[in-house]
Amino acid sequence: MQIYVCVKHVPDSVAHITIVDKNHIDENLTFLLNPYDEHAVTEAVRIKDNLPGTEIIAVCLGKDDAEKTLRSALAMGADRAILIVSDGNHDSIETAKALKAGIEQDGKPGLIFTGKESIDAEGMQIMFRIGALWDFPVATNVVKLDIETGRAVVDCELSGGTANIYELSLPCVIGAGRGLNTPRYPTFPDIVKSKKKLVKKIAFIDLNIKISTASMSIVELEPLGQTRKPKEITGDAGEVAKKIVKILKDEAKVI
Repeated sequence: MQIYVCVKHVPDSVAHITIVDKNHIDENLTFLLNPYDEHAVTEAVRIKDNLPGTEIIAVCLGKDDAEKTLRSALAMGADRAILIVSDGNHDSIETAKALKAGIEQDGKPGLIFTGKESIDAEGMQIMFRIGALWDFPVATNVVKLDIETGRAVVDCELSGGTANIYELSLPCVIGAGRGLNTPRYPTFPDIVKSKKKLVKKIAFIDLNIKISTASMSIVELEPLGQTRKPKEITGDAGEVAKKIVKILKDEAKVI
């Protein structure tokens, strides 16, 4: 079985991001493998360990620098990688089409993984768009996955800690959530071996992606402004506990 893992090259969440020209960021900062995609790669490796003959291919749409992210996926256990090279800014519609075209050009997917979202755009659309293009069933925020003959059984986490269980026919698209596993971080020998693994490069323009009648674009980016006002809670232990519960219920609305 061929497992394709769609990954994204994203800015490090701890980096200081500077907005340029209202709708771009200064890219002179550290980029890395999207954290949710780490869970996707790790799960693909787990499946491969249980299904001899499985091949894992990491796929990414991005600039030449995105090869670093693919090397990270290779160090985590992917067998080879495909980089669809483009200097453009593509919305989720074009991105899904490009990923599908790159995968189709390479082989036949038995299973496709993505992260449940990217930490930069947080659009949470790619897995659904890929599924729609292929007419594959899709599950997202998957925290448990079992592969059986011709089907996948998944637990999809919902808000409040509850989960729904679904059966999906194969091939399908899985959006990995944080609860799916603990990412398999590479050792030094893994990193050395990854440098010898194949990263095939395909120019985005060579895929002849048909322009969609619908599209999305970034109008303006604004830095996140956070203002915190400390509030002292006084009284004995019982009174403090009651006030905290009231704040969590009425203000934070988390209970």
